[in-house]
Amino acid sequence: MLNLFAPLLDDLGTARIDLSPGRYGLLCACDGGLLEVSGLNAPVGALCKVAHGAAEPLTAEVIGFRNGRTLMMLLGDTVMLRPGARVRAEGRPGMLPVGEAFLGRAVDGEGKPIDGAGPVHARQAWPAGGVRTTALDRSPVRQTFDTGVRALNALTTFGIGQRIGIMAGSGVGKSVLLNMIASGADADVVVVGLIGERAREVSDFVERHMTAERRERTVVVAVPADHAPNLRLRGALLATSLAEQFRSQGRSVLLILDSLTRVAHAAREIALLLGEPGAARGYPPSALATITKLVERAGNSAESGGSITGIYTVLADGDNQDDPVVDTARSILDGHVVLSRDLAQRGQYPAIDIAASLSRVMADIVPEGHAELARQFRALTASYEANRDLVLMGAYRTGADPQLDRAIAMHQPLTAFLCQNARSVIDLPSSVAALEELLADAR
Repeated sequence: MLNLFAPLLDDLGTARIDLSPGRYGLLCACDGGLLEVSGLNAPVGALCKVAHGAAEPLTAEVIGFRNGRTLMMLLGDTVMLRPGARVRAEGRPGMLPVGEAFLGRAVDGEGKPIDGAGPVHARQAWPAGGVRTTALDRSPVRQTFDTGVRALNALTTFGIGQRIGIMAGSGVGKSVLLNMIASGADADVVVVGLIGERAREVSDFVERHMTAERRERTVVVAVPADHAPNLRLRGALLATSLAEQFRSQGRSVLLILDSLTRVAHAAREIALLLGEPGAARGYPPSALATITKLVERAGNSAESGGSITGIYTVLADGDNQDDPVVDTARSILDGHVVLSRDLAQRGQYPAIDIAASLSRVMADIVPEGHAELARQFRALTASYEANRDLVLMGAYRTGADPQLDRAIAMHQPLTAFLCQNARSVIDLPSSVAALEELLADAR
């Protein structure tokens, strides 16, 4: 019986007793989710409790200060707030809970469990903004990363420690491709951040991936779209901090963040609330800078020998590949996979546009023969897609272009190579062997 209380007793034994005088502020204003508190000097990033009668206190986060007042944003709804409510600071500002206790658990942006399996007894903390290192601490990408997806393994080979973006419009299959990668990827720890997505996707992901032996190496941080923007942003920071802490132990970590666009949306809401002007199509500079800061925290660590392979989905609003978030992510990532709505409508899944997709480290981590076969495949598919309308109308005359003739003859096998059942896993050696067999006559 005492074993049930052992984690709680351990937490009490390691807790620090704060004997300093208790300080509190008073709620002065609430405007569009922005709280103004007087009399409380709390740093940016600190969590505070807002008492409102006999009900459970609400949690707010400090996001700035102005004219002697502290600016806060609730991690929930503003219902039942009233003027003069007492606000107290708590916890360690700028620190997030991390550690082994999160393995096998699904938590929200505050690190609180949502899986009904009891509290998470985390005894370690990590800076929310990460541990800043020099550029030379990031060792180069030299080993291949097996995704379990044939098209990605063979044609846009990923590396351990690489940062990749999956870019597409809504409903094209980003989440399905993420599920395939999460199922087939080889990593010591998998950290999944589901930020700003549908609550149904969260339950589906947990049911599919938090089973059997995979559960013990997986952490899910989920903050659905109906939550406050600062909680969504905090969820992305928590997922990245968990990955960093596991990397510091020398582990190989797969960090999946779905989606980077929703994180930018949350940062935009906070920035606009603070009065920052919109610059690039309504995105303040700080919102786009948030993307860069998150992505740069992934990669290989020369000090610990660990790695974070980051896979980020990027929602292209209106299928616009020149959207500021898409353009910013593409410029900072080490590669991108573009999903095409046209291919999805033809029934090709995953709908990967190979000609538009790129892995910037592939040439450094695969043999020259493999890279040459991938280039041939790309050339064939690009040639066919560029002349697709002419071929379908019958306006193309056979023999005018030998490359196009071969692309037309091989169109069905090439398309079949790109398709894969969502429940199947094809490892890297098998993917390369299939590519060699497909293009054997090119040698």
